[in-house]
Amino acid sequence: MPHSVSLITTLAAGFGLALVLGFIAVRLRLPALVGYLLAGVAIGPATPGFVADGAIAAQLAEIGVMLLMFGVGLHFSVADLLAVRRVALPGAIAQMLVATAMGAGVATLWGWPLGGALIFGLSLSVASTVVLLKALESRGLLDSADGRIAIGWLVVEDLAMVLVLVLLPALAPLLGGDEASPASDRGLLATLAITLGQVAAFVAFMLIVGRRLFPWVLWQVTKTGSRELFTLCVVAAAVSIAYGSSALFGISFALGAFFAGMVLRESEFSQRAAEQTLPLQDAFAVLFFVSVGMLFDPAVLIEQPLQVLATVAIIMLGKSLAAAGLVLVLRYPVRTALAASASLAQIGEFSFILAGLGLSLGLLPREGQSLIVAGALISIALNPLAFRIADIAHAWLQERPRLANRLEPAEDPLAALPMSTEAKYLSNQVVLVGWGRVGKRIADALSAEGVPFVVAEQNRDAVERLRALGHAAVWGDATEPEVLVQAHIKDARALAIATPDTVHVRKMVDAARALNPQIHVVVRSHNAEEAELLRRDGAGTVLVGEHELALGMTRHVLSVVDARAGAKAHAL
Repeated sequence: MPHSVSLITTLAAGFGLALVLGFIAVRLRLPALVGYLLAGVAIGPATPGFVADGAIAAQLAEIGVMLLMFGVGLHFSVADLLAVRRVALPGAIAQMLVATAMGAGVATLWGWPLGGALIFGLSLSVASTVVLLKALESRGLLDSADGRIAIGWLVVEDLAMVLVLVLLPALAPLLGGDEASPASDRGLLATLAITLGQVAAFVAFMLIVGRRLFPWVLWQVTKTGSRELFTLCVVAAAVSIAYGSSALFGISFALGAFFAGMVLRESEFSQRAAEQTLPLQDAFAVLFFVSVGMLFDPAVLIEQPLQVLATVAIIMLGKSLAAAGLVLVLRYPVRTALAASASLAQIGEFSFILAGLGLSLGLLPREGQSLIVAGALISIALNPLAFRIADIAHAWLQERPRLANRLEPAEDPLAALPMSTEAKYLSNQVVLVGWGRVGKRIADALSAEGVPFVVAEQNRDAVERLRALGHAAVWGDATEPEVLVQAHIKDARALAIATPDTVHVRKMVDAARALNPQIHVVVRSHNAEEAELLRRDGAGTVLVGEHELALGMTRHVLSVVDARAGAKAHAL
């Protein structure tokens, strides 16, 4: 038997203790990830007893981040990313600037030098993609409009952090740190140009070569009929592309895996790939939280309580309020602003990477890294509470329509149908909620039959494109009665809810029937269990994707059988 079993002991201790403490946390009605974090603290170097190998745990956690980001890419296409660019791009950049200013300002008051203060502020400005995805998934918001905006927001943050990590060594001497590395001797402008060129080259490679090569390789593997080879091919592609993006293009592992998933999404194997890699994603994501817990030193809570409190306040209050305000300024609904603020009320993996780099360059004091880790652990543990507070705040505003109306975008031309809208769209029409893949197919079918319809969509860009094409469309959240009123739901013959956001279906149906009790409602669902719950709630006609696919295939097979039987009888 070999004596060096660090990997096995780290896995055994990490998984075993995470299971026990995660179970206890759930029984206490706390998020399971709180137990995972505490498991990391228990096996970390700051607590007595067994100490797991931190380096191995960090690498295993990195694999989890890769697989998780790959899974996100499978559900998030290039079109989705471009669709939220108007809010994600300016919002993420402005929010990072505000959070960095707050963190740097507080650190300056503590007497830190400029370089350390900037690193500290930047570390507090970027949220954890892993934590966000887990939160959205647990609440059923991963495929919702609010979820896509939050994910797009974090993708912009991640891209910005890639630039920061590459430029920091070149800027270190100017900020009072150690001498620049040989790679940074090219100068700031040259380094920036090379970095942007590498990112552009990687994206172009994935869109031009990857989207053709990757699906072709998967098809060749699929033809072998081996389930194991297919899973191995998907995992190998995710990890290899993530590593290659870092080694060849200077892109982070997480972003490389994300773009790999986006490329695979364009193929017919995306659903199968997502299903078969899900167990690995979940298992390694647990190790990510355990590795975060291992970095935490509980002594910082006693030695620097005020600094810890200020750090957590910037993350969970300052950054969240800034994000909510920016979303409202960009004329998005209050619910989207609250969802964004809760999503960003934490920090994670990029914060640790940046803190480590700042420490190695002599910019960030060691106490700064301890405060960043403490802020990360506390904010991650309290992030579910932030979502609950956002829900409570939204409900509170709903009961105060005057205040809510003041916060909502005022007199937005996309929130109401134009005066020039043809009369056929205002009576006996179909109200279609959602303009995704399903919604577009429904619209095509309705157009082919000459049935008028009005689209209600939360994506402003999509509404603008629809109107440019001559379709009747209103922008807004269909759970709000005002949006359905603008879609003339009172005189509609049917409501088709094509959005995957089944969490809010009940509110949409209630609002529609309050305005039009006789309206017929059709809802999509992801699985039979969810469909049954919706039917019990009186949601109307609920269609399940797999069931409708089976019916379509059955009808086709029966038509073929009947045709052959008729041909045989005719021959006789």
